[in-house]
Amino acid sequence: MKKFILSLLSLLASILLCAQAPLADLSSPENELNINLKRTTEKIVLDGHLMEEVWQQSDNAANFWQYFPQDTATALGQTEIRMTYDDQFLYVGVRCYTSGSDYVVQSLKRDYSFSGNDNITLLFDTYNDKTNAFVFGMNPLGVRREALISNGGRTRGESTFSSSWDNKWYGTAKIKGDYWEAEFAIPFKTLRFQEGSTEWRFNCYRRDTQHNELSTWVPIPRNYIIMDLSFMGRMTWDEPLKKPGSNISVIPYLTAGMNRNFEDTEQDKANWPGNIGGDAKIALTSGLNLDLTVNPDFSQVEVDEQVTDLSRFEILFPERRQFFLENADLFSSFGLTRVNPFFSRRIGVVRDTATGQNIQNPILYGARLSGKVNNNLRVGLLNMQTAKEEENGLPAFNYTVASLQQKVFNRSNVSFIFVNKQAINGEEGNENYNLYNRVAGLEYRLASEDTKWTGKAFLHMAFTPEEEDHKFTHGFQLEFLERRYRAEWAHLFVGQGYDAEVGFVPRKDYLLMSPEFQFLFFPKQGNINQHSLNLDSRFFLQVGKDGNKIVSSYGLSERQLELEWEIRFRNNTEASFTLKEDELTLLNDFDPTRLQADSIFLSAGSSFHFLSFEAGFESDQRKTFFFEVQPNFGQFYNGFRAGLTGNFTFRYQPYGSIGIAYDYNYIRLDDPFEPVNIWLVGPRIDLTFSKNLFFTTFIQYNNQLDNLNINTRFQWRFQPVSDFFLVYTDNYITDPFSQFSVRNRAIVAKLTYWLNL
Repeated sequence: MKKFILSLLSLLASILLCAQAPLADLSSPENELNINLKRTTEKIVLDGHLMEEVWQQSDNAANFWQYFPQDTATALGQTEIRMTYDDQFLYVGVRCYTSGSDYVVQSLKRDYSFSGNDNITLLFDTYNDKTNAFVFGMNPLGVRREALISNGGRTRGESTFSSSWDNKWYGTAKIKGDYWEAEFAIPFKTLRFQEGSTEWRFNCYRRDTQHNELSTWVPIPRNYIIMDLSFMGRMTWDEPLKKPGSNISVIPYLTAGMNRNFEDTEQDKANWPGNIGGDAKIALTSGLNLDLTVNPDFSQVEVDEQVTDLSRFEILFPERRQFFLENADLFSSFGLTRVNPFFSRRIGVVRDTATGQNIQNPILYGARLSGKVNNNLRVGLLNMQTAKEEENGLPAFNYTVASLQQKVFNRSNVSFIFVNKQAINGEEGNENYNLYNRVAGLEYRLASEDTKWTGKAFLHMAFTPEEEDHKFTHGFQLEFLERRYRAEWAHLFVGQGYDAEVGFVPRKDYLLMSPEFQFLFFPKQGNINQHSLNLDSRFFLQVGKDGNKIVSSYGLSERQLELEWEIRFRNNTEASFTLKEDELTLLNDFDPTRLQADSIFLSAGSSFHFLSFEAGFESDQRKTFFFEVQPNFGQFYNGFRAGLTGNFTFRYQPYGSIGIAYDYNYIRLDDPFEPVNIWLVGPRIDLTFSKNLFFTTFIQYNNQLDNLNINTRFQWRFQPVSDFFLVYTDNYITDPFSQFSVRNRAIVAKLTYWLNL
């Protein structure tokens, strides 16, 4: 209890420190750039030609500035943005100038990568909170992408850009020699905004491959990322915005397929399952949305790519399921990367340790309320019900998550979260599960008005049936960013009793301190465009123990130091060189290779000190053939490690690409360990026959799992956000000492249809 009180006082002190952090005597980066929007009654035909009279009469957001290679000059390839609207749509017309017609478009697939493509991206901060934004983009062939930005777009160690978000909007583009034009029609029902608002924040960034430049409407310093929401202009409406009428969407689905587990000796034939269910999206207000799901199925979601696992702790994989994505930061941005009280993949997804593939646990139904109550208050409420698992002896579980986020000061906020996992009709005292698991947390997130200070402070408490000490975690992180350097301090305490079953907590019972420093350089001449020298350090202090009794002292159990030099050249290639030092004492028995006999491992309590070196080179993605290579070598625990990681890609514009990713490691540890070669190789084929017809297949051979995985996905988008999927998955045992044989095989057909009511 004493430690809990001290942590609470530390949290309050951290909040005061952040709130009172000194601000530099500089003007706000908020630009006065403004574009005025006038309502139109003219019918706009989305043909990629800005011929309508309304485009000629609209305000023009022009005079773009370079972001790369310099941030002190106007763009060589200028861009013009025009906007108008009617009762149903926000229309955006774009004209992008360049030096010729040699455009780079990697494929016709939706949600293309920004890197290596000619494209333009629009950012709309509809609540003027400098925290969240909607993203819509298009390339010269009219291929579209959409995404969500959270936490201001600039939070180290957190995912602030969600490209998996999908919604209904329209647009097309046309190439006209040394410029191209695009037209966007974004339904107001797709956006979330305050009814009666007259002003939004807006910015736009563009990649021009022929001039090899990135440009933005509002200038952004190069030491900030290009999607930082601190730097935005304004779009002003000539009338207060009205609620866009009834906004209800129903998305039913139908699946059919075949699967068979060949390793199950009791299953002598294939199963032929079918399923039906669906989702619904109901806009309760223009800013508050209710998502419902019944018997959801996520079989069309692309599986995670496997990774070589040499770590001692669980690896984090991102959420890709649509139901969990909108306003996901309201639920998932609490804590830090190493400790998170809620991780949505704990609901309905487990990972098969034999194949490295996802396995779905049945979800019966769920509801999710999220969004803005007013300009300063956001709310999130999620409830999911899973089915009882007879074969595993597990009861049904109910998952409830509630969160509140209140804006304070200019861009900061105070947040609260409560997570509850409850067994339904569970057996008290059953060793396989707990009847309940609960976590409550309070956080303060800092984002200073002058954009230089960011950070957070938090305290989370677990409530579980077990009697354990230290059922809490406390953390503090503060970053200062200047033109020439970045400095950061972070510390984190995770108690032994902090058991967040619905969160991501790969390690407990330690105190982490992590100072970081980075020098930034921007040469005005030469081949190097920018480079940085980074010094990162992490010190893990383990809670002291006397037998089974936890005592107050701490001992250094692990130290990690990294010195890295990152370089970006003017020809768009990148390189890095990293020297690492690790010193640690193992807390548990551990086999780093995961390929030795069960009786061979490094013993708990053993101490190690080792040095290693890594390098990296990434070629210009504008080229038809591009690659990435990352060699590494050095000491590894009590032995040696050398490896090579990277990928090769050949692009056949604009119909797709063929590539191969590889990860090879040779590890030699002291006797009785056997030297091992660890391979992870994955060819991948992406074909886009049209903007609505896609085919993807990849193969992954992983000798750590003795597994060969084949995953093939065909997608036909026959209507906006309405798809037909055909997914084939195959897994094979690849142990050279046994017969090459099938593990499991499945084929699934899924039909989804987005219906607006």
